[in-house]
Amino acid sequence: YGMNSILLIDDDVELCGLLAEYLTGEGFQVAAAHEAQDGVRQALSGAHCFVILDVMLPGRNGFEVLRTIRETSRVPVLMLTARGEEIDRIVGLEMGADDYLAKPFNPRELVARIRAVQRRVGSANQGMAGGPDAVRIVVGDLCLDPGTRTVQKQGKAVLVTAVEFALLYELLCKAGRVMPREDLAVKVLGRRLSLFDRSVDVHISSLRKKLGQEREGVERIKAVRGVGYLYSQAHEDKSGRY
Repeated sequence: YGMNSILLIDDDVELCGLLAEYLTGEGFQVAAAHEAQDGVRQALSGAHCFVILDVMLPGRNGFEVLRTIRETSRVPVLMLTARGEEIDRIVGLEMGADDYLAKPFNPRELVARIRAVQRRVGSANQGMAGGPDAVRIVVGDLCLDPGTRTVQKQGKAVLVTAVEFALLYELLCKAGRVMPREDLAVKVLGRRLSLFDRSVDVHISSLRKKLGQEREGVERIKAVRGVGYLYSQAHEDKSGRY
């Protein structure tokens, strides 16, 4: 990917112009696509390191565009949603968007989100903290390899997004201990959660679907009400004692 090349997929030509100006000033190169098909083509061209995708597009909506991109590419995608469209955000995250921002937004916040996702993808690529030689983490039937950014369950590959990978990494590193939602948000999303921000919960729900809810009758990722999440250790018994 062009390390600093961002693709905007939005039919609002004026907004694209304003964002392009702002992002260029922040050191990014910017390309724009104003309709879905062109957006998909450019997103899959490998020329861009980041995609900003509006949910509301003429012809095909942003979710269809995201689905098509995710069939073959893991390029980071941030979705723009209408203010208050909570369902859009959740659907976008479930379908593999890395983050979302509600319109109207402050361009500074957009840049902060882009950089947070890039840091996350970058650190995942470098094996989180340890480079290509980073130690693989094995918990029960799962094996997570930070060097290759792959997850295997019982030897079979599980396809996860950059965010899901980072989230699972944090949970497995602290397997058997509760990770507060706030800590997960800061480490994985690069920001503190606002009051109604369900991002962490949606990504956890997506991981549960991909990994299976239970392992040997024990809930794999437990929600600890009012605190956060815990990845269950293999030797935990059914009653929850160790």
